[in-house]
Amino acid sequence: MFTSERVSAEFVVLDERFAGCDGDFVVKRHFSDARKTEGPAYFAGGQYLVFSDIPNDRLLRYDETTGAVGVLRHGSGYANGNTVDRQGRLVTCEQGNRRVTRTEHDGSVTVLADSYRGKRLNSPNDVVVRADGSVWFTDPTYGITGDYEGNAGDSDFGGACYVFRIDPVDGEVTIVADGFVRPNGLAFSPDEQRLFVVDTRQDPSHIRVFDVTDDGRLTGGAIHATCDAGRFDGMRLDTEGRIWAAAWDGVHCFAPDGDLIGKLLLPESVANLTFGGQKRNHLYITAGTSLYSLRVTFNGASYPR
Repeated sequence: MFTSERVSAEFVVLDERFAGCDGDFVVKRHFSDARKTEGPAYFAGGQYLVFSDIPNDRLLRYDETTGAVGVLRHGSGYANGNTVDRQGRLVTCEQGNRRVTRTEHDGSVTVLADSYRGKRLNSPNDVVVRADGSVWFTDPTYGITGDYEGNAGDSDFGGACYVFRIDPVDGEVTIVADGFVRPNGLAFSPDEQRLFVVDTRQDPSHIRVFDVTDDGRLTGGAIHATCDAGRFDGMRLDTEGRIWAAAWDGVHCFAPDGDLIGKLLLPESVANLTFGGQKRNHLYITAGTSLYSLRVTFNGASYPR
């Protein structure tokens, strides 16, 4: 059984606005026996974290109280991104099954979306849920380009990749944003009035920002921040509206205006992250083959309910 180990945590201050952002001097590595970790989602009620091991086609569960890591679901549909809705249910992007699902409290699985106007989705990648119950997800082609992270197949959209919204009332799936090469991580601002979306394969890799209208549409889409170390992947926001984005050298922190103000450097390329703990000040990071965490001096965004 893997025993957690500690690696040095290096916060790099690039702007005085980052000066108060730090935390533990070391990062705990809780698990390192994956092929590629992704999609951390924290369940506050149970004090545990669910995350994906995509090529091994499984969902894993880390128990915050005991430190144990076990298999939650094998045969996960090559799950990638995960989130928790306001009712405490797991919502998952299943790359291999080309669908978005919700795991109910009794363990049954409900399909939320697998097509748009008769066309199969590409391979849903990351997902967020708004306070009104609407589900928003990105749909690049990573899961159908080969059999490593999904099942090789053709794109019904001719390779086009979109951001979709699932209506909370009738379940209708609509396109809310396009013009991406490979849309990836996405996150709402703390007031849910803006949506940030990563386009991983643009050059340079960047984050776009959209305004959310009252009727659930998106406007705008300007480039908000760019990556100076490889490519962006997943991201989260804190209570101050700062963006914490996964990159190849660690986690990058951007001020609300889009300026890069600091970094947390890690020994593996970061795929995704989320805030956990009872105060939302435990930063959980999926990177390479591993799951890391540290306690920090800032808190994850608290969203409307």
